[in-house]
Amino acid sequence: MPDTIIVEQDGGVMMITLNRPDVLNAVNDQLAKELYDALRQAARDAAVRCLVLTGAGRGFCSGQDLRGRAAGDLSYREHLRAAYNPIILLMRTIEKPVIAAVNGVAAGAGMSLALAADLRLASEKASFIEIFARVGLVPDSGSTYLLARLVGLGKALELCYTADPVDAAEALRLGLVNRVVTHEELLPATMALAARLAAGPTKAYGLTKRAMTYGLHAPLDAALEYEAYLQEVAGHSADHREGVAAFLEKRAAKYEGH
Repeated sequence: MPDTIIVEQDGGVMMITLNRPDVLNAVNDQLAKELYDALRQAARDAAVRCLVLTGAGRGFCSGQDLRGRAAGDLSYREHLRAAYNPIILLMRTIEKPVIAAVNGVAAGAGMSLALAADLRLASEKASFIEIFARVGLVPDSGSTYLLARLVGLGKALELCYTADPVDAAEALRLGLVNRVVTHEELLPATMALAARLAAGPTKAYGLTKRAMTYGLHAPLDAALEYEAYLQEVAGHSADHREGVAAFLEKRAAKYEGH
């Protein structure tokens, strides 16, 4: 059983809770490995149709645990390649909806984890901070790729240069999060959305995520061709057949995610 995360499954929803609350869920090597393993399990398990990532206690994730590490005593490149990059790549390519329930501070690589989710719901107590500049580092774990795509280049550079925190209301205004709810409503609202997505045409959701990711860097003609290819795949799915049948029969569809 993992020690630094809690994995729970309710129907088609898997919730992964980062569980180092005494350090605001700072990431050490063990947490990184256990989180990656849980994500891989979710990717392979057809019964998991939506994922939720949140943090225990007061914080979502305060980023890398710096305790015991002096500047220059490790290869930052190799550490990112081994610990963080596989997690971010898996979150962005897993063909299932991923929701971050941001319950408190999301700082540094913890902010990157939130950005890597497909959707972000934030507690009114949440905050976001690209804290890297305070310790003379470059934003990593996908922040340089994801942040500007959400808020624009100028605002992204401002957040990274100043390392100023962004509260939940400002995060919503900037487009960093999809919704802000009261702290007490965060998990109920997140789980309600996750259950809705888990009951939906998750095959189509996965293909949509693939197309959107491809479209971030593809020219229009290539994006159109890729859409056509993925629509062919979706058009032969059981979910599509069920959706059409339900529409014609004027009933609610019962999707199975394939």
